[in-house]
Amino acid sequence: MKEALQISLPARLEAILYLKGRPMRLQEILEIVNEEKDLVEQALFALTASYAQRDTALEISESNGLYSLQLRTGLGELVQNLLPVDISIATLRTLATIALKKRILQSDLVDIRGSGAYDHIKELISQKFIERKRQRDGRSYWITLSEKFHQTFSILPDINTPENTKAA
Repeated sequence: MKEALQISLPARLEAILYLKGRPMRLQEILEIVNEEKDLVEQALFALTASYAQRDTALEISESNGLYSLQLRTGLGELVQNLLPVDISIATLRTLATIALKKRILQSDLVDIRGSGAYDHIKELISQKFIERKRQRDGRSYWITLSEKFHQTFSILPDINTPENTKAA
């Protein structure tokens, strides 16, 4: 940890946003860096300003209290064909269904997409685009999008979902 203390706070924040690969609330960031709120806010402002002044493909974005390091607006189409995603059309349609619903029971997904969805789910889990958790009061699984999905497809998660509405 000594070495991390020698690295500036903006650089540490940049590393956190890069490695998390998803929008983060200030409270989450504070828990990781263990610094005063005012210092972290100043460092985020400095980091954002630094990116805004540079000619770079990345930017620090703040939206509804969520901070992220992302591709600058307008570059998505340029890099879309460079993404290492090897998914069949049928599996991609299943993933699109999950993305539209944000959270769906596996049984409901199979009703919508057919029994082939079981294979699609296995493939999407193996490629880490989705996560599956056992339903508490039933026999099915809840299926949600993973951080890798959001990184790969540059889609911000809905900030109104339960996992993103924790008090900041």
